[in-house]
Amino acid sequence: MDISTIVGTLLGIAVVIVLMLMDGHLSIYVSEHAAIVIFGGAIASTMIRFPFSSMVHGLPMGMRYVLQLRALDPRGLIEEITKIAEVMRKSGPMALETLKVDDPFLAQGIRYVVDGYDAEFIQNTMNKDRDTFLAHLDEGQKIYRAIGDCAPAWGMVGTLLGMVGMFANMEDPAKLGPFMATALLATLYGALIANLFCLPIADKLHVKLEEEDISRSLIIDGVMQIRQAKSPGIIREMLLSYLPDHHKAHFVDAEAAA
Repeated sequence: MDISTIVGTLLGIAVVIVLMLMDGHLSIYVSEHAAIVIFGGAIASTMIRFPFSSMVHGLPMGMRYVLQLRALDPRGLIEEITKIAEVMRKSGPMALETLKVDDPFLAQGIRYVVDGYDAEFIQNTMNKDRDTFLAHLDEGQKIYRAIGDCAPAWGMVGTLLGMVGMFANMEDPAKLGPFMATALLATLYGALIANLFCLPIADKLHVKLEEEDISRSLIIDGVMQIRQAKSPGIIREMLLSYLPDHHKAHFVDAEAAA
């Protein structure tokens, strides 16, 4: 579970609620008209941009990936793949059957090796699985970004509608306050939906997409090298190319200390 997403969201909500309570009661920030404009308008605009099936699939999928994706550690993956390669070199592919592999994608690749699938099948199947998974992440982040982009615009629409109602009822002072509140709350709702929820979720999904792309590509290359019974040292050196320079230095230092 991604702790930073949960903590950041709760902290943002807490900040908004505290500021609201400092200025009065929470009920003055409730507006059905503003909610209809923002939620209805943002969803309508996003449905125009994307197929309905993508909306139904992308919204819950994006939220699930943001909250449940595992923390990725490429250095840990390299160490694990190197140990698997050592077992493969010493005892053959059948010895891999008893190994416990935590990463599901790596475990899938090792199962292919144990079952004796040819290299081309393993490469093609794992590449397809990686690309499908990344496409799902990309779909989710695009939908959340679309909602985040159009929510402030719909807030402006709500503001304009509220001001039109206010100016149309200038002769009735009792109606000026509610129309002005609707106008301002629509902008507030749009800004909160975009900047506290949708755009941060879209950015988080984009970051996770890049991390998963690197890690799954690393796993595929490692599995292919294991399939070819390459030396663990050669496999480790090849996989180190996936790490940034400062991570490589830490990796080397840790090996030297060991």
